[in-house]
Amino acid sequence: MQNIKTLVIDNKKTVALFQFALLLGLVSIAPLFGKQLITGTIVNAILFTATILLGLRAGILIGIIPSLIALATGTLPLVFAPAVPFIIFGNILLVTSFYLLKNKNYWLGSVSASFIKFVFLYGTSSLLFNLILKEQIAYKLSATMGWVQLVTALSGGILSFFVFKLLNNNKD
Repeated sequence: MQNIKTLVIDNKKTVALFQFALLLGLVSIAPLFGKQLITGTIVNAILFTATILLGLRAGILIGIIPSLIALATGTLPLVFAPAVPFIIFGNILLVTSFYLLKNKNYWLGSVSASFIKFVFLYGTSSLLFNLILKEQIAYKLSATMGWVQLVTALSGGILSFFVFKLLNNNKD
């Protein structure tokens, strides 16, 4: 009789795969909300959540998707197109710095990661927009990539924290 190999997926891998698919689906539709404060908060909360649940690689993978979808669907203004690689890298910085600090203290990790993302995005977008746009327009766009990014990253950290609190309270 022929040996038949079967693929056994243990429960932890099944749960992780489901969580990844769910978070990827949520982050994929988040840009469709349109409002940057809402979208950014949701995306950042998902990035923090993915990093906690699934680790660094999953957080990074999920962090690449929202900007590409926002650009493809037109919810990200075309003038921001040159900034997409920087936004993606900002998400990678957020996830990586949070991953490295979260075990010391959640708030240290989420607040530090938010500020690192903010400093990077504000600095690079200011440089980029000043090179390719008129000064007045560049200033307005840089502000969007600055303080709004900080607020949404901090809000995402808070939202993610309370989601975990709620989920952990429901386990009892």
